[in-house]
Amino acid sequence: MNIKKQLFTVLTFTKISTRRFFRDKVALFFSVGFPLIFLFVFGNLYGNNSSLSFRVALINQSSTAIATQLSEGLGQSKVIKIDGNIASLDQAKEKMIHSELDAAIIVPENFGEVEKGAKYPSGQLEVIYTQNNQQSASALTSLLSAQLGEVNKQFVSQVAPFSVMSTQLNENSLSNFDFAFAGLIGFSIMGIGIFGPVNVFPELKKMGILRRLSTTPLRVWQYFLSTMIGQAIAGSLSFVAMFFVAIQFFQLKIAGNWLDLIIFLLFGSIMILGIGLALGGWAKNERQVAPLANIITFPMMFLSGTFFPRFLMPDWLQNLSGLLPLTPVIDGVRLISTEAKGLLDILPQVGMVGAWTVIVYLIAFRVFRWE
Repeated sequence: MNIKKQLFTVLTFTKISTRRFFRDKVALFFSVGFPLIFLFVFGNLYGNNSSLSFRVALINQSSTAIATQLSEGLGQSKVIKIDGNIASLDQAKEKMIHSELDAAIIVPENFGEVEKGAKYPSGQLEVIYTQNNQQSASALTSLLSAQLGEVNKQFVSQVAPFSVMSTQLNENSLSNFDFAFAGLIGFSIMGIGIFGPVNVFPELKKMGILRRLSTTPLRVWQYFLSTMIGQAIAGSLSFVAMFFVAIQFFQLKIAGNWLDLIIFLLFGSIMILGIGLALGGWAKNERQVAPLANIITFPMMFLSGTFFPRFLMPDWLQNLSGLLPLTPVIDGVRLISTEAKGLLDILPQVGMVGAWTVIVYLIAFRVFRWE
């Protein structure tokens, strides 16, 4: 009977916590709307599977058929993005100085004409770029050379002794967005798990609500459990919205098992929530908790693979960032969703999340205060 009363208390406070969340428009926005904004931003950044593209100005000074054919071909290219509003080199230079363009392609007036004594037309394109765009200009020059090579074959027959052949695999590959989505999920988990209690607990202390609750038979574990269930409901709403948008608008592909992914997401969310409970339970007011929350969340936001791949970091920084609580969560989600790993395959990540769960909840129960 005593257990039933304790669970009834947990259920009651879960309802209160959930209602408070849905009535708080600011909390609803930052828990559900804000992650969706990031999802649309990164979805549009990574939605195009082509990682190589150039923003250029095409200044065609020639009226020959070959120059026209070349301009039309470049305009249809998925790699070369031509700014059609630029008509002069001076305009192109101005935009290149402000990094709005990678280069300018000049088609000279005599391009495509047949010179005296020549058997076929000729011409030379000019690629103009700034010092900080040397690599882009080099790649663009190679691309244009390959395209002109196809034109040259119409006039000059030449057999190359060495060649390259490409073969397409009959398998679908993951897009850049599929890889980045795990980081966005990690960002959502951190936002709900940490900033939820951090924003609510100090406010309840300020209003004296927690102090009054401390005079009742309510125990800390009951209050934590009710908060955990309430945040899980909020997190589920955010996850469902993110997965729906990612699948419908950005063709997200999950390679692994959905059940494994849901279990691991729940496990990781519980661990991150412990950090929020520790911070919110310890702080007396918003001014006290805000700096500490930023100190904890910012390293995880930028070093745990949330927005940038960890393999781009130096080895020592990868090793250091691997110890952060959010890192095994994002790595585990990424391994399940992109490499079809199961829970048994990601035991290192599961173990790390488990260890952090024990640590953060020991701290949370230790530092919690009702006022």
